[in-house]
Amino acid sequence: MPKDPSREAHFPAIEKRYGEKMSYWFKVMKEIKDEKYPQQIAHLRENYGFSQAHANALVMYSRGSTSAKRFETPADFYKTVDPKQATTMRKIFKVIQTKYPKTELVIAWNQPMLKLGNDYIFGVSAAKKHILMAPWSTDVLEAFADRLEHLDLKKKTIGIPNDWKVEEKLILDMVKARIAEIK
Repeated sequence: MPKDPSREAHFPAIEKRYGEKMSYWFKVMKEIKDEKYPQQIAHLRENYGFSQAHANALVMYSRGSTSAKRFETPADFYKTVDPKQATTMRKIFKVIQTKYPKTELVIAWNQPMLKLGNDYIFGVSAAKKHILMAPWSTDVLEAFADRLEHLDLKKKTIGIPNDWKVEEKLILDMVKARIAEIK
């Protein structure tokens, strides 16, 4: 069962941890309503000791966002990105799901991700000028570093062009290695 994505889910913990009812915190937010998001977060963290998660929940709720969940389905996500990115992402997931039909394509952290049982095995996200893909394992990234040299290898992700010609063998080998890790 997914964790409650609503901002209000944080309210009981905020009241308990910081010792004031939500009505108090809403008044604090009214006083800084004209500030930008980073300043509002900083205000709560510096003046009241808020955690990042609690500050984000209060700030975003005060700004009218009642849920952290933005997309219900991968199709909803694809509508919001560059069409070239969506095509590349769909191809990546099709390659993986053809070989591993027991995987499930879900939205997690507002990005399309593949799960096998309870474990994430592969995911993608969209930046403005590229796509990031992740095998959910720094060990897999290290093991494939030599095969990823022509791409933009980062600490936990791999940057690829929006119109990348999907390297099926590379993708499937990384997924195979990730699945071996979780079994």
